[in-house]
Parts: sequence; structure tokens; C-alpha cells
Amino acid sequence: MERRNFLSRLGIGTFAACTAIPLISNSMESTNSNIGSASLKPGEIQHMVIFDLSHEKGSSLAQKFLKDGQQILSKIPGVQNFQVFSQVSLKNDFTYGFSMVFPGQAEYAAYNTHPDHLAFVETRWKKEVPRFLEIDFKSV
Repeated sequence: MERRNFLSRLGIGTFAACTAIPLISNSMESTNSNIGSASLKPGEIQHMVIFDLSHEKGSSLAQKFLKDGQQILSKIPGVQNFQVFSQVSLKNDFTYGFSMVFPGQAEYAAYNTHPDHLAFVETRWKKEVPRFLEIDFKSV
């Protein structure tokens, strides 16, 4: 009974976010041999962008955008642990997310000016993403 009361006070959005954290951490550990844990190493930058697509959620066009983004952007030098996410929180109305880690500021800057990144932004992002939020973190 105590657990039920705790979960109801916590709220479904918070509960969903908290339960997703171990899945993300396990995913990060198992998919990238360069990163031993979900924590950033000193100097590393985690670049995330959450966004909506102009395509219907789950449609073949949306899936193609996500797959193409992963294939193109993850191959750019310096990109580590590229991941694609689908939003589950009721507290956030963005639909999808990309996340990646860079070893440092130089690699992050090179990514932002890389021809493949610029081409993806011009030919796909600007045409298919009506809104987004970009977040860049370093550990403290």
C-alpha cells in the first residue's frame, strides 16, 4: 500500500522518466566500448537534440528520417554513442531525440562544421523538423 501511495504522489511522468534511466544507462554501456558507464568522462560533451517531425509519429517517413540521421551523423569523426530515442514522458511534448557524446570541444566543433552534418541539416533537418531543442552538457 505504501508503494502505491508513493507512486501516485510521484506522478506518472516522473515515474516513467525514473524507470527509463536504467534502460538508457544499460544501453549506453552495451553499445559503446569507448564509454564504460553512463557518466561523462572529464572533458566529454553530451549533445542531445529533442525534436518533432513533420511526418506522422511512427510512419515510414519518420522511421526513414531517424534511420538516415543515425547512419549519416554517427559516422562523422568524433561522434561516440549515437542513440535515437522516442519520447515517453507526459511532461515533455517533443516526440524524438538524438543523443551523442564527443571526446571534447574540438571534436564537437568539428562535427558542427562537418560537410555531412551541414548537408543533413540543409537537406533533411530544415525541411522535416518543425521544432527542436538542443542541449549540450559537460560533467561538473
